[in-house]
Amino acid sequence: MPTMGAQAEEYQTLHMDEVLSSEAEKSTTLTDEEAQPNLEEVEKIIGYSFTNKVLLKEAFTHSSFLSTERSASSYERLEYVGDAVLNLLFSREQYNLYPDLPPGRLTRLRAANVDTEKLARVAIKHGLHRYLRHKKPFLEEQIREFTRAISHYPLHSNGLIDAPKNLADIVESTIGAVFMDCNSIDTVWEAFKDLLEPIINPGTIKTHPVTQLYEICQKNNLKLRFVNLWEESHTVEVFINNEIVGRGTYSLKKEVAQNRAAKDALDNIWKVLGEEKENAQDQDQEANCQSGELPEMKNLNV
Repeated sequence: MPTMGAQAEEYQTLHMDEVLSSEAEKSTTLTDEEAQPNLEEVEKIIGYSFTNKVLLKEAFTHSSFLSTERSASSYERLEYVGDAVLNLLFSREQYNLYPDLPPGRLTRLRAANVDTEKLARVAIKHGLHRYLRHKKPFLEEQIREFTRAISHYPLHSNGLIDAPKNLADIVESTIGAVFMDCNSIDTVWEAFKDLLEPIINPGTIKTHPVTQLYEICQKNNLKLRFVNLWEESHTVEVFINNEIVGRGTYSLKKEVAQNRAAKDALDNIWKVLGEEKENAQDQDQEANCQSGELPEMKNLNV
């Protein structure tokens, strides 16, 4: 019989499926008539009214669109500013919220909240992608695929799905635009702190599957090997003690295939360890709660 927590999680996931499916049906490509974003709608979403409206227009203009509007600038410079501001905001917020966390864990926590997938989720959740001016032929389908994929991972997939970078870019460029307009990081935080929810915290952050796999193998003295078949079949395989235990496939990005292979290996590693699944899950939780910086990601090419 499902617990109350399981029922609540199932309801939340089903509700998110409905919301994200609705967003996925909306076009992400602006017609010529819609080429000028509705600035008032964007300002309502972020809860901030611009003094310099040109900044907001620039924040939603991709470089591919500039051939049709030569007087405009792309969002790249504002993205650069927004990236720096966002990292500073999370550094300050986490420093105050978690006085006992060491720098390594603070760095990992900040990275989880500002990475491409997390920010791309923000863009989808609040419909910011609908205002992006671009001429990228495949971006619309990539956004739809991403929207469908995140419905299976309510908080974060930890590298198992491919997030369109352009979605994260416009969140950062919008943050940069607000900062350049008001010159106040406090005002930026007030505008975006709710939009960035759910914020990943020490209780919800998960270890990356590749890192977790290395940690478990090292702890149990197991020989781990990744076999790169991506050029031939878009596949990466994982061998432990010369036995295949995981396989991941993704045609657009090798890193996603590697992450999926690692996750598949984690699901099967208990057979290699010869342990009860409950005992092995204790190691999983211990790996997620370890303090200090993440081990350096190894080159998986062979």
